[in-house]
Amino acid sequence: MGKGDKKTKKGKIKKGSFGKSRPANKPKNTAVKKTETEKGK
Repeated sequence: MGKGDKKTKKGKIKKGSFGKSRPANKPKNTAVKKTETEKGK
């Protein structure tokens, strides 16, 4: 259960694949980032 295991997150990172343990769609935080940049202006 490490870098050689295709079913774990570390194994998927090493192989460069996506799945249940490493989803391709990361959670979106665009709304938070926009408000931070607007406050800085």
